Amino acid sequence: MAAPELQLFISPGSCATAAYALLIESGLPFSTKIINVFEGFPAEALHLNPKGRVPILHVNGEIITEMPAIMMAIAQLVPDRKFLGETNMETIRCYEWFSFLSGELHTLGYYPVFRPHYFIDDQDTCKELRNRGLEKVGRYYGMIEDKIKGLHAVGDGFTAADVYLLPFYRWGIAWGFAMKEKYPKYTALIENLVQRESVKKACEIDGMEPLSADLLKLPKLLVK
Repeated sequence: MAAPELQLFISPGSCATAAYALLIESGLPFSTKIINVFEGFPAEALHLNPKGRVPILHVNGEIITEMPAIMMAIAQLVPDRKFLGETNMETIRCYEWFSFLSGELHTLGYYPVFRPHYFIDDQDTCKELRNRGLEKVGRYYGMIEDKIKGLHAVGDGFTAADVYLLPFYRWGIAWGFAMKEKYPKYTALIENLVQRESVKKACEIDGMEPLSADLLKLPKLLVK
């Protein structure tokens, strides 16, 4: 069977790093294209995703958006790698993580932090909205810490849920959360994760170490 034609659209410092790492981990051949979303999603790329977000995955001409769907697509291409866990319940737990990270931490927490102007124009109100988003992010990090039981998010081995936790940990460092001090279980999971060659290579797109606070050097929407 011929290998699928895969192209992943990513942006340095974004959550797309997780999909990039998972594709590298899969061992499948693929190409990448960078869209710097922090400078504004280019109008000429909106035909790929009218929502103006990355990651975007092309699979044999099909366009797939939204991280949970992309994680599932990659996992289905290499079922022997068990990226969604070993059992039905572990697969369910992976989807539980995907929904929480995508719908709660990213959308309700970090979206007002990165793009408060999407919701309101007044600068003072934007600042308040960003602060409220950061308060939510802190609460969600506490939930993650409570949920993690070992060095993996699900079961006793690597899954897509592990790598999806990576960008949010990195953003926490960039925004001044005391990640190592306040969230030791989350930290242990990530420190274990970044030993994987796939994760190291995926983080090279940023030109910085996987757990570096230098994410603050990325475009202005990542900066306080």
